Amino acid sequence: MFRVTPRAVFGAKFGTTFRTLLAAASAAAFAFAAGPSAAQGFPDRPITLVIPFSAGGSTDLVGRLVAQRMSQELGQSVVVENKGGAGGNLGAAQVAKANPDGYTILMGTVATHALNPALYKKMPYDPVTSFAPISLLAVIPNVLVVNPEFPAKTVSELIELLKKDPDKYSYASSGNGTPLHLSGELFKSMAGVQMQHIPYQGAGPALNDVLANQVPIMFDNLPSSAGHIKSGKLRALGVTTAKRAPSFPDVPAIAETLPGYETYTWNALFAPAGTPPEAVAKLNAAANKAIADPAVQARLADFSAIVVGSTPAELEAHVKAEIAKWAPIVKASGAQLD
Repeated sequence: MFRVTPRAVFGAKFGTTFRTLLAAASAAAFAFAAGPSAAQGFPDRPITLVIPFSAGGSTDLVGRLVAQRMSQELGQSVVVENKGGAGGNLGAAQVAKANPDGYTILMGTVATHALNPALYKKMPYDPVTSFAPISLLAVIPNVLVVNPEFPAKTVSELIELLKKDPDKYSYASSGNGTPLHLSGELFKSMAGVQMQHIPYQGAGPALNDVLANQVPIMFDNLPSSAGHIKSGKLRALGVTTAKRAPSFPDVPAIAETLPGYETYTWNALFAPAGTPPEAVAKLNAAANKAIADPAVQARLADFSAIVVGSTPAELEAHVKAEIAKWAPIVKASGAQLD
């Protein structure tokens, strides 16, 4: 059985895009695996998993863990290929244009399938029609952190400070148009506050300046900040999921102060559109079994990732819901990339 995200963790709002997902995920995976139409010959050679970002980030870690376990399930190697660039568009486009035979698949994210279509004037693929969904694997919370010298100790105190001095404070992110930037823009909009956005070329440089108190506030992936939070080098004011993250139960959700606030990063597998349903079914079953493995779940829990697992149809519905959610936020932020 999968360790899926209960409504008690993420709440009803999160559940609106997953109402059928969590209850059906385990049964669906095994139904796909046992179905009479399963392709007899697939796979008969290695599969390439394209990760559209550089090595070392949370997407890369999820991808490598899942690829290793899927290799065991499929009896063929699942080889990771990192192809970063253009916010994930280069790697995603490579898979969208690949031969639709199931041997080239993508580790998609909220960036490649929800944010980039709103950020880029010209896209090299369509996030819905260019892909065959396989499975939503995991969601990863973001976190609002401040330097320990910053006076606010809660989200409420931060909002009060920002309203008192609307032009005084700034926040860092990993770059324009990233999920972390837009987490900040959503916070500003919902709280009715102002902060200057300071974009960096990646989360690492941004985090370094927050640790050095050059910029006092940052929205970051929870795995990236986790060690600094535990050591006291950063103060976590709130996680961005609707409910508290199991790995940091003492850190409130921002939604406890701003009801309805919710952002997170997610990882999902996609094949090129037109991939035979039998191949998609085998990939879905292998992926869902991979994330059901206790060893994989334990490793994912180490960096606050929460296992989901889904059917292809549920992933497709999730992507459409995410596009609808983020398009107006991106537009309101004014972020635009060429």
